[in-house]
Amino acid sequence: MGPPKGGRYAVFGLLLLAAIGAGGCTSSPGPEDDSAYLNQIIEWRAERDKTWSETTDPIPADKRSEFLPLPYYPPNTAYAVPAELKLSDTRPVVELPTSTGELRRMQIVGTLEFTLNGQKLSLGALSPAGEPIRSLFVPFADLTTGTETYKAGRYLDIEPTATGIYTIDFNYAYNPTCAYNNAYSCPYPPPSNRLKIPVHAGEKAPADKAPKS
Repeated sequence: MGPPKGGRYAVFGLLLLAAIGAGGCTSSPGPEDDSAYLNQIIEWRAERDKTWSETTDPIPADKRSEFLPLPYYPPNTAYAVPAELKLSDTRPVVELPTSTGELRRMQIVGTLEFTLNGQKLSLGALSPAGEPIRSLFVPFADLTTGTETYKAGRYLDIEPTATGIYTIDFNYAYNPTCAYNNAYSCPYPPPSNRLKIPVHAGEKAPADKAPKS
């Protein structure tokens, strides 16, 4: 379940395109209405809880009380930033290790370049090898991984655009399903997607797997 379309994402894209047309002079873009954006995140999270409370997949019925509601950092507009996708000329195929020991073949669509908390960063954007590109899969780890957030990293799903201008919104970062059910096979983030900063946004470690104090 990815983030909803439009809203803040459309605003970021238009602002960044305007800045590029003006010779690259940029200011920090923001939403026209922070409250609407924050409510959108809260609603998305509530819908995830509702959906997962009504099914046994991926959370078994006897585990719902342990995992639900899912734990998150408070929504923070600072963790939604514009990004530019630098497409790969060759779309090389890599094999990502998974939680079950299998290898998952993925193609590298390109690299998303962005600035977060004053630092220039990048994340590889992937897609299943041999399949049409329907969305960009961005697995990542950061300095909260294994402490505040799930030990195997987190995921973002980003829809392709015609402009190459995107928004990376870590408020929508979510845990792989293997965090809740060992029957799932979940790919680990590649070394290039391990950020050397803490990302205090998105989903936290599941309640029963959070580090003990």
